[in-house]
Parts: sequence; structure tokens; C-alpha cells
Amino acid sequence: MPFVELFVPKGSLDPEHRERIGGQLVSEVMIAEGAPDTEAARSISWLVVNEVDAWFVGGQQLSAGEKPKYVVRVGVPAGSMNDDKRRDIVRRVTQVLADADTDPGRFTQATTAWVHINEIPEGNWGARGKIVRIEDIAAFVASG
Repeated sequence: MPFVELFVPKGSLDPEHRERIGGQLVSEVMIAEGAPDTEAARSISWLVVNEVDAWFVGGQQLSAGEKPKYVVRVGVPAGSMNDDKRRDIVRRVTQVLADADTDPGRFTQATTAWVHINEIPEGNWGARGKIVRIEDIAAFVASG
């Protein structure tokens, strides 16, 4: 049950690339996380695209025509990850971004995309007005 946030400079993704990336990021994170491919699991696996007005690197604002930088923040319940799953998430997220780019080779550079995995501590995830625990999530996604 990931919550994925994609941060990009404003205007750097045309609608086709936005749709392509948005349609694949959550699916790839779900696979890496080991989530079942059920309607219930998909219904609670979200992606939000944040287009940032100003993006600075090393104190310098990116120029209008520069290839975009990316930050992808993946929120998952603590206890659902191990190092192999974390590596797989980073690999899959980076590959989705590279596949949608005109210069996929640039994703081997540390200056193109960052992936942050935020493991939300047990008792700090809420829905339906109450705390949702990892066993609640597991039961929900298994239900269909």
C-alpha cells in the first residue's frame, strides 16, 4: 500500500510523459513491496504529482530548458520493507523514469533522480478516521 509522491519542476513533463510515469510508478512499487494485485490493494495505492515552481541545485535555479530532475518519495508502513525490497523499489522507480525520458542514460548519474523511502511508523498511518495498522492493511488487500 504505497503512497508515492513525484516531484518535478513545473512544466517539465508533457501530458504523455506524466501519464506514462504516473501509470507505472505505483504498479512497480506495489510489485517491489510484494503487494497483491487486487482491486483492494490498487484502491489504496496512490500517486500524487507535485510540480514545483522553483527548483534549485547547489544554490542555482534550474533553467527553463534543462532536463528535469526528479524526487520520488515512497511512503510505506514500517515493517513491510527489507533491504531487498528497498533496493527493488529504487531500481524500479528509476527505471520507470528512465523509460519515459529521451535520455535514459542520464539516470545513472546521482544528479538526475532521488528516491526516498519513508517507512511510516506503526500507529502513524490513518484512514477512515482511525489508526490503521499493518495487519489491518494486510486484511484489507487480501479481501479483494
